[in-house]
Amino acid sequence: MANDAAAGGTAPQSEAEGQTKPKEAPPVTLITGATEGIGYALAREFARAGHTLVMVARSESNLRKRADELCAEFSITVHVQAADLSTNAGCQRVADSVRRTGIKVDYLVNNAGIASGALFHESDRNDLLRQVDVNMRAVTDLTWQFLPGMIERGYGGVLNVSSLGGFVPGPNMAVYYATKAYVMSLTEALAYENDAEDVKIAVLAPGPVATEFHERAGTQHRFYMFMMGATSTEMIARMAYTNFMCGQQIIVPGLITMISAAALRLSPHFLTVPFTGWLLKAREDPGRPGTWGILVNWLSRIAGRKGGPKTQGGDEG
Repeated sequence: MANDAAAGGTAPQSEAEGQTKPKEAPPVTLITGATEGIGYALAREFARAGHTLVMVARSESNLRKRADELCAEFSITVHVQAADLSTNAGCQRVADSVRRTGIKVDYLVNNAGIASGALFHESDRNDLLRQVDVNMRAVTDLTWQFLPGMIERGYGGVLNVSSLGGFVPGPNMAVYYATKAYVMSLTEALAYENDAEDVKIAVLAPGPVATEFHERAGTQHRFYMFMMGATSTEMIARMAYTNFMCGQQIIVPGLITMISAAALRLSPHFLTVPFTGWLLKAREDPGRPGTWGILVNWLSRIAGRKGGPKTQGGDEG
């Protein structure tokens, strides 16, 4: 990670000597899974607000491409760090590179996440453990690395990306849903622990998103995609940034998603678990949705939930 800080120089002059005081340094935001999907959309929102960015993802070439785009559009400083967050060494590499650069992370966005739509007993062991590592352990590790500094300085915050699936067990995507429930639980607990501190701690719980995330997980033909529709990453990021900066702790973007989250929280598990399992059940391409799907899509449009054009998907919640 390059160090963009200036070094050396003469002693500063006072305003009386004809020079104004230097501007306060912009806040620094570290975002994981920052090159695609929700992560890149969030990077754009923080960049638009003038933040210096530390972008983390697996591919260095994609990181540099995205960093160049943001630098050109928003005239900000962007640091990049390629790392595999499924490993202890990858998480430590991120923390070490930030400290070597000498910057202090004010805001942390734990966005990186992976999913699989296979049945638990049919899944590859390494795939299951990698979901646990990226979705849970990396979130825990990076939060532990950077939250104490925010508390000490009395400024900043942590935004963890969970999912609507964090509100309920998810048969047919059992590990992914369990990891997102962990993110939800951890974030709410940390928000309570640090309620007296001047630090924001929040969790984002979006529903289906208009990226290739679902194709990569093998879930693009499951009923939940037809019943809820997909929301654009831009809308999710815009709502997430605004509500996070306003101090909201649980951010559920979109009317349909908010109604769904409330229903999942209030309904007993003997109802929600079988229903969720039905929504997530593996199916061949069913073609056009039936009458119920058409009705739901129509209601979604009435509620302003038209999904935008698909963007390139990847690590997201």
